[in-house]
Amino acid sequence: MLFTNRKLERALKFIRTTPYDVLCLQEVPEILLTKLKKLPLSIAYRYDMVQHFRSGDITTYNVILSPHTIENQDEIVFPDYWTFLPLRTKLFLYLLRPFKFTKASNRGGLYADLRIGTNLVRVFNLHLILAQPTLRLREFENAMTERDRTVPTIVCGDFNILESFRSTPLNWMFGGKFSDSLFRHRERTEIEKHFVSHELVNVLRGKNTHPISRSQLDHILISHDLSVSHASVLPDRIGSDHHPISANISFNIHKTKLDHS
Repeated sequence: MLFTNRKLERALKFIRTTPYDVLCLQEVPEILLTKLKKLPLSIAYRYDMVQHFRSGDITTYNVILSPHTIENQDEIVFPDYWTFLPLRTKLFLYLLRPFKFTKASNRGGLYADLRIGTNLVRVFNLHLILAQPTLRLREFENAMTERDRTVPTIVCGDFNILESFRSTPLNWMFGGKFSDSLFRHRERTEIEKHFVSHELVNVLRGKNTHPISRSQLDHILISHDLSVSHASVLPDRIGSDHHPISANISFNIHKTKLDHS
């Protein structure tokens, strides 16, 4: 959503009028969360982060919306890395304050179990840290400890994986190894191996979802008991710095038969 989004009414209209079974949002400001709670939809939410500015704290949320019943939900708490970050990162964040970068705390994601017809699906909503590849991978693996492989799974969110020469220097500035800024495909190669190990498919692999970083920051991963007929990056960013992404997902026939038996 981008917490400084100035087109929240347009975004709310999009949310109200777009047909979907599941909608995942990151960086939702409190003013929008209040309005989302009033919609005739099931909702699960958790702190995305609390950003600490001199003028005061700004809290944003990760949100899962669905017209279907949410049977269970839980949060995924990410560690606070601030004390472990090198001095260069803290100085860099200080210089970026005019661009709304600052220290953040209470970071985390969430998952919700949705009943869609007779099928149960677990949906993860994650916003991985914009820091260094090792921390992003650690957070992803932390979230996957909540994976139930007997349940069809969708993992959505902003993974902040940087893949272009214009953006990978941030990996070093945010505390990573200098080589993390040079080998721009290394993080993608490594995390895709982890997707495979968790039997998850990146349905938008290779697509650019963020015009500034020129990378696939945003992801929809599906387990092997699900199929995707179409996945796309939507052109209208609706006030965000990210493009919305979508996928038409269905339960595989053998899974549906099992659930009906």
